[in-house]
Amino acid sequence: MSKTEKTPQQPAESKASADNPDARFHARPSQEVLEALEVELEKGLTEQTARARRKQYGLNRLKQAQRRGAWAILIDQFKSIVLLVLAVAGAIAFALGEWIEALAIAAVLLVNGIIGFVSEWRATRSMEALQKLGQARTRVRRDGREKEIPADALVPGDIVLIEGGDIVPADLRLIEANNLQVNEAALTGESVPVNKTVDALEGDPALAERTNLLFKGTTLTQGSGQGVVIATGMATELGQIAELAEGAEEQATPLEQRLDALGRRLAWITLLIAAAVAGVGLLAGQPVRIMIETAIALGVAAVPEGLPIVATLALARGMWLMAKRQALINRLAAVETLGATRVIFTDKTGTLTENRMCLRRVVTPTGDFDLEAGEASADDLALRQVMEVGVLCNNATLDNDTTDGEEALGDPTEVALLQGGARFNLTRRQLLERRPEAREVAFDTDVMMMATFHEVKGGGYQVAVKGAPKAVLEVCGSQADREDEKPLDEETRQEWLERSEALAGGGLRVLAIADKRTDSTNAEPYEKLRFLGLVGLLDPPAKGVREAIDACRSAGIRVVMVTGDQPATARAIGYQVGLTDDENAPAHHGSELKEPDQLSAEERRRLLETRIFARVNPEQKLHMVRLYQEQGETVAMTGDGVNDTPALKQADIGVAMGKRGTDAAREAADMVLKDDRFSSIVEAVRHGRIIFENIRMSVLFMLCTNVAEIIAVGTASAVGAPLPLRALQILYLNVVTDVFPALALGVGEGDERVMRRPPRDPKEPVLTRRHWLVIVGWGFFIAACVLSALTLALQWLGLPEPAGVTVSFLTLAFAKLWFVFNLRDRTSTPWRNAVVRNPFIWAAIGLCIPLLLLAVYLPGLAEVLSTEAPGLAGWGLIMAMSVVPFIVGQIILTVLRSRERRSGSERAEAVTG
Repeated sequence: MSKTEKTPQQPAESKASADNPDARFHARPSQEVLEALEVELEKGLTEQTARARRKQYGLNRLKQAQRRGAWAILIDQFKSIVLLVLAVAGAIAFALGEWIEALAIAAVLLVNGIIGFVSEWRATRSMEALQKLGQARTRVRRDGREKEIPADALVPGDIVLIEGGDIVPADLRLIEANNLQVNEAALTGESVPVNKTVDALEGDPALAERTNLLFKGTTLTQGSGQGVVIATGMATELGQIAELAEGAEEQATPLEQRLDALGRRLAWITLLIAAAVAGVGLLAGQPVRIMIETAIALGVAAVPEGLPIVATLALARGMWLMAKRQALINRLAAVETLGATRVIFTDKTGTLTENRMCLRRVVTPTGDFDLEAGEASADDLALRQVMEVGVLCNNATLDNDTTDGEEALGDPTEVALLQGGARFNLTRRQLLERRPEAREVAFDTDVMMMATFHEVKGGGYQVAVKGAPKAVLEVCGSQADREDEKPLDEETRQEWLERSEALAGGGLRVLAIADKRTDSTNAEPYEKLRFLGLVGLLDPPAKGVREAIDACRSAGIRVVMVTGDQPATARAIGYQVGLTDDENAPAHHGSELKEPDQLSAEERRRLLETRIFARVNPEQKLHMVRLYQEQGETVAMTGDGVNDTPALKQADIGVAMGKRGTDAAREAADMVLKDDRFSSIVEAVRHGRIIFENIRMSVLFMLCTNVAEIIAVGTASAVGAPLPLRALQILYLNVVTDVFPALALGVGEGDERVMRRPPRDPKEPVLTRRHWLVIVGWGFFIAACVLSALTLALQWLGLPEPAGVTVSFLTLAFAKLWFVFNLRDRTSTPWRNAVVRNPFIWAAIGLCIPLLLLAVYLPGLAEVLSTEAPGLAGWGLIMAMSVVPFIVGQIILTVLRSRERRSGSERAEAVTG
């Protein structure tokens, strides 16, 4: 154990650092705080100092809830009602002195526990590994350079750069605050955002009133700034709360609850059947021991041993496969819901497009410049003014002021402006040396603009503004001329709006650039501006997105673009990626999106038919999700900003962007896309469908064959015939021929046409009424084959009873193995389907056959299972009767496929449902 683990840091306001244990940072000027923590604002800590402090204070992590240990996971394997049935059967066998049966049942309980333990252990560790993949990162200044590092690498004294949407990574003393507001509800319970300042505070105010501090875990709702870390990990205020908090109990997902309910129902039904059969047999004069042995056999037959294991293993493997394909699942229930998704609301930038903005066009009052064609000249005054404002009104950074963006940090649009400026030798660093930034007004989705104030030599300030063309033009009173400026009348303003629409119609993202001079940093930034021009940035459609949208269309999934961009740009991109087949398709404005109960029937119809929405704000996204959910749709919604969190939480599947998404969005989402690609959403939906179908097939397989065991034993007991299966034989079959094939089905790659089917109803149970009818039907048919094999072995072949029972035992065993091939899709062929292509199926069969041969020919095991070699004739009978269900199943599938092809239908159901 490290020194930090033995003596964790103390809260920031009592013992903030080893050198200054009584610091009260909220009461001290920011410069004193920096001196106390031995750091310079412009340089930050050195990497060497950071390593030393990390060794002293430890990683910036809260103490994690104690992870489930091996013993806890093992004990949980024996809490299932399904296994209690086995335990009762074992106890009865033990009480009757049937030591072999009792020990065998105990062994099965242990084997089942080990299999469940291994599966859940791997699933638990998979979840922990996935959490590590999605660790938060933060921007800091070290060695005089801005860089992005893991949040847990922060140490006291680090200079952290923050902006709206970030989750505060540690306790900070603010050094700079630009229109900064923070939601501290997670810490103080106060739901109203708090305005933050940098001024020292007098006295000892309450935690909620320490306006110059930011606390770990709170969310920045607006503005930007920078602060110095004063506490990390458990020394933060959130850490102190975490110290007192009790761990929340993890709840089962809906799928797990359904499977558990299914197991309980099956167990109780079988216990009633066992009791009834035993009672009837006793009344009919059957020996007590035989009837008790029969009851034990029925109880054992009821238990689908693989049921608790299959779901865990399938979900865990599915999560890993999704992670490999760039989709991190935050909540296990999301895996199930994904397969039922009917509508996907997707952002444009970075999801449908490459998110690699590059500056292509600049339009000023004196000229139209195509940068790609090399028509621009740095000597043009109007062009230079536009580029300077675009570089100054900016929060992104370029390392070494390069133009390739390899070391860029920040919003892609702002990075593109910096790169565009670098082409004309206009770097932000050099411009700030001449015109230092005095104030920033962060981008606000309500006004759709951002502004920065810069000191000008000789006195006063230049206000640099960029934003949506319509918003900027509305607050401009003049426009730049060759030497001076001239009034901007309404007719000219309308002409600029039309030029903006024309640029956007070509797929460009358009921003307006403006500025003004003022005498004070307290001046209103958005009034009486001078319009400088328009910039057009290109973000090309992402590779493979058209194919992904086509896949959604085939799968019955509606894709709707929801963007804050202009309608013309949204329409152009929508046409390019295949959302619509009409390049003039309507792109509705976000203002049309109201609360569902405020919409008329005609408005609802029109909105539900629309595929492109532009100028949509986060609140309108929430209205859209609710509108579709009221129609009974399962909705997935993408988001990246802090204001997107309500819509992400409201959606059935919230999808956050891993690259450009804020911490708040990632926390609220069910799924995080590491690559921000739309195709990753579609791939995740495909896996969600496959996982659900795999689990359904596994359950169907186990229940069809277990019901056959119950019917065969119950029927033989009722008519006074020899039991076709002994209790130990049933145990052996359920462990060997149930678990391994069921697990193989659970991890299959699924049918290749899974995305050509409509989504399932999200309320649909794992097994529908039709599935239960099929289970009972196959149960009776397989049981009839087993009883027929026993009858023929005894009456036709004249085998002694132990050898005859061995025939019925092996008939059921091999029937189970062949029956797995009946679970293919009925639109597939016998030689080309998901089951045949599943290598785990062949591995399971390859493992089970030798184990069945050992049950007959291994001396010790054969004695325990009461088996005898059936001879060549017996083996012929076994193979003939065991293959009957397979042949009948394939005939049914072939007939159904012919009907499907004749009708032209592509519905996909297995022969079992």
